[in-house]
Amino acid sequence: MEDIQQAVSSAVQSGWLKALTLERLAGVLLLVLVGLLTIRVVLKLTDRLLDRAKSLTGVRIYIRTAVQAVLWLLLGLTVAESLNVDVTSIIAVLSVAGIAVSLALQSTLSNLAGGIVLLVTRPFQVGDYVEADGVDGTITAITLSYTAFTTPDNKEIFVPNSQLAAVKIINYNALGKRRLDLKFSASYDASTQRVRDAILEAVSALPQILDDPAPAVYLSEYQASSIQYLLRLWTRSEDYWEVYYALLEGVRESFIRWEVEMTYDHLNVHIVEPRS
Repeated sequence: MEDIQQAVSSAVQSGWLKALTLERLAGVLLLVLVGLLTIRVVLKLTDRLLDRAKSLTGVRIYIRTAVQAVLWLLLGLTVAESLNVDVTSIIAVLSVAGIAVSLALQSTLSNLAGGIVLLVTRPFQVGDYVEADGVDGTITAITLSYTAFTTPDNKEIFVPNSQLAAVKIINYNALGKRRLDLKFSASYDASTQRVRDAILEAVSALPQILDDPAPAVYLSEYQASSIQYLLRLWTRSEDYWEVYYALLEGVRESFIRWEVEMTYDHLNVHIVEPRS
C-alpha cells in the first residue's frame, strides 16, 4: 500500500500531473463541456446543410461521420495541450499514419472519391440504361466503391467508380425516351413509296412507338445490289429493346405482304458459250 502511495506521490510531483491543480482541473472540465457543446452545435448545422443538399443523400452518413471524427480529434488535442501534454509528437504520428494508410489504400480511396463524385453529380440512377467505359447495361447498384451493370445478355459487371468518374457516360434514360434507327435493304425493282409504306405498316402495329416526333423512312444509300432505307423513330426508354426486335420481325413480314424483296449481296454470273 505504501508503495502505491509513493508511486502516486511521485507522479503528482513530476510531469503533467504536477501542474494538475484544482483550478487547472476546473478549466479542463470547462473546456471539455464547451467542446462537447460545440460538437453538438456543429453536427446539428451539418445535418441541416445535408438535409438541404439532396444530391448528398447517398453520402450523408459518411460526411457526418468524417466531421464528427475531426471534431473529436480536435477536442482531444486541445484538452491534451491544456494539460501541458506535448501534442507535436502526436500530430506527427497521426500525419505519418495518415500518409501510410493513404498509400496502402490508394486504389480504394480513389474508388471512394469516384463514388462520392457519382453520388453528388448523379449522372445516372438505379434502373437507367447506361453506356460507359466500354460497358453498356442497366444500372442495378451504386456503391461508394463500384457500380453494378446488368448487360442485355444477363451478365453482371462491376465497374470501379474511379473509372466511371473519369470517362464519358451516356445515359439513355435521362430524358425518358430513346431514338431508334434501323436500316433495311430492298430491291431496286421496288418503288421508294412502296418500301416506305411497307415499313410504316410495321411501325403502326406497335403502340409503344411515339407519335411525336413522328416515325420517318428515308432512302439512305444506293448499294451494289440493293437500296438501303433508314427508319428513324422514338420510343420510351423502357420499351426500346422490345420495339427493336419487334420491328426486325414485323418489317420482314410486311415486306412479304407488299411483295418487296429484301435483297442481299450477290454476284450474277453469265456464262457465254463460245461461238462454233
